[in-house]
Amino acid sequence: MKEGPGDRLVATILAALEHEPAHGYLIARRIEQWSNGAWKLREGSLYPVLHDLETEGLLSVYFERQGHRPRRVYSLTPLGHERLAWERRHWQEQTKILEHILWRERTTE
Repeated sequence: MKEGPGDRLVATILAALEHEPAHGYLIARRIEQWSNGAWKLREGSLYPVLHDLETEGLLSVYFERQGHRPRRVYSLTPLGHERLAWERRHWQEQTKILEHILWRERTTE
């Protein structure tokens, strides 16, 4: 698994698509809503990651016409569901490590 600054975004996008497909705007709104407004995704951040996830085979895409414009609708592939499970385990481990570091008892070193 490649890791980097966008890891949280990958995990949250996959979670936003776990139960039903969505177009980019809806994905961004779900994440904003679920984070109580703390995360507001911009198109410049969201769409490159969606493209990468599609290229990796984690998302499938179909087009849905909305007015005169077709929209790309994303859904998780079986590989995407596997990656989401991995992301959940990974973030549980990382959270435990961070909690240990930030809240450990201070001793004389």
